[in-house]
Amino acid sequence: MRRRLTTFMMVGLFLAIPLAGCFGTTPDELNEEETSFYPSIFDRHTLDWNTSHTHSYVLEFGPHTPLEVQEATIDIDTSGVWEGGPNSATVHLSYWLPSNTEVGEKVPVVAIVSPYFSYGQPGSESDPTNVIGAGRGEFLFDSLISHGYAIAQVAVFATEESTGCFDYRGDGEGLSIDSAVEWLGTQEWSNGNVAIYGKSYEGATAWEAAAQANEHLKTIIPISGTTALHPLLYKNGSAEARSQVMHSNYGGSILDYDQDDLDNLCADVIEGFVAGPITYVGGEMDPYMYNYYDERSHIDKALGNYNGSIYWVQGLQDWNVDPHQVFGGPPGINWYQTYIDEGYEVRGMIGQWGHNYPDQWSRHNTQDSGYGGEAIHNMTRWDWAQDLFEWLEYYLKGIGPRPDLNVQVQRNDGQWRIEDTWPPLDATSITTTFDACDNNGEFVGGINVLGGGVQTATVDCPALSAYDDLHISGLATLHMTVHASYDGGQVFVEMQDAETGMRLGHATMDLRYHAGGYDPQTVFPGQELLLMMEFQGIDAILPAGHGIRLVLTETGEDYLAPACGILCPVHVMMDSTSALTLPIIDRDGSTVFITPQLEE
Repeated sequence: MRRRLTTFMMVGLFLAIPLAGCFGTTPDELNEEETSFYPSIFDRHTLDWNTSHTHSYVLEFGPHTPLEVQEATIDIDTSGVWEGGPNSATVHLSYWLPSNTEVGEKVPVVAIVSPYFSYGQPGSESDPTNVIGAGRGEFLFDSLISHGYAIAQVAVFATEESTGCFDYRGDGEGLSIDSAVEWLGTQEWSNGNVAIYGKSYEGATAWEAAAQANEHLKTIIPISGTTALHPLLYKNGSAEARSQVMHSNYGGSILDYDQDDLDNLCADVIEGFVAGPITYVGGEMDPYMYNYYDERSHIDKALGNYNGSIYWVQGLQDWNVDPHQVFGGPPGINWYQTYIDEGYEVRGMIGQWGHNYPDQWSRHNTQDSGYGGEAIHNMTRWDWAQDLFEWLEYYLKGIGPRPDLNVQVQRNDGQWRIEDTWPPLDATSITTTFDACDNNGEFVGGINVLGGGVQTATVDCPALSAYDDLHISGLATLHMTVHASYDGGQVFVEMQDAETGMRLGHATMDLRYHAGGYDPQTVFPGQELLLMMEFQGIDAILPAGHGIRLVLTETGEDYLAPACGILCPVHVMMDSTSALTLPIIDRDGSTVFITPQLEE
């Protein structure tokens, strides 16, 4: 069914856009070349879109039909890959070719590489590779086969019918992915160009592939894709609850409880079972654990080795694969901008969704206020399939103009706009020190001997602008002076609109990581420290006359309390040595665009 889509023309929203200043190029200049080939992104909301499914579709289907599924098994020499593992293993994959391959045409391949085929306990497993996966596989199959693309589904080592060790994000898994890319790029029906598409773990496999520097990998489309294992589970040393069981949970789910499981449990798998608890208690003081996480960091290894393009998609309200996987990294590094600076062709789409695809409307509708809820009316990208299609046509077939290498970013009130990059490089800073704010409490963590419970503190800062709305865009920082009471302790900060209480963002830090990043330092009782905290990415409006509230707690949301428990309260200095800095931008509205949305 095809329905006419309407737009949400929010007059108040546009009146709130500052009219002073000028930024970037006009819509006509942005799309002068592509308008003769594809509809401009600024006109998409006027077009008819197929909204009959749970995912988006291309504007028009092509002339080709899918052939029957085929399967392949790749034999791989794994000698020396795993400690105590087998010397050979196989990767199993399934693929669908378009009908034009029957007359000798060569086609590109879009692959999903995953541990999730036949995933789960016996009797309740997910589908195998030879069944089109709901959501991600179905989306590619429905939109791309007719335009002459092959679709492949690949099972990493030890999952589905692939054998070997389940080397969670390790070198062995990277070898299985690279072998599949090589196979897909060298078949007689292939034009040699391969893309990897996927969300979460299936986005991580895209980065694992990029780190292998395979010449056939031409583009990756990681959607909230994990770029490295340690930052997935820890932020400035603060541990997520899942950090203790991540490897073992996956290991237990891929077991079939038969003799083949002995091949899965090589030493590389066993070490993952203890990585979480050791890191939580002792940081990365143990070089063995450092090596474990270094092997499972891929974005740094891909830089300079990968020779392809990147379409980066991220939800700013994602608590599963946090935005700092893309917009952050070690202190002083923003991975998104780093890849641009190194000459990579990079495009981005940043929505106010959580751990979802851009067109996953059924999940978007579940978001709460302060967690993307205010943007739901304009969130779902029914044009996502078309956007991706135009990207793949250029990078896998060489058809059409090069897509604009910019970022489509959504503000917390729902507005979409075009930026050259994100965080914007032209942001200015507004800094407020704690001595200009009111506070309730100075200690975080430990037991409140008077009132009971864990101690918390609240900092209320006055309005930063009395007359203008402030557009916060980028990575806010909180450099806060504290006194430690133990070798450890933790502060979790939620930033709120002080007038409405609406959540704007959050940051967290273990005191041993006070310099930021991944390197812990021993902390002594009474030691004064400057916590150099960085918030997860924020793109939000703070209305004129509204101040900022910071709620300081020992832990928050899905993070664990510090390993030292009640022994490590943190004393916060409520003076000029503690400062909140917000990145502020000013836009004239010339790059705002309307997305196609369903009529209510």
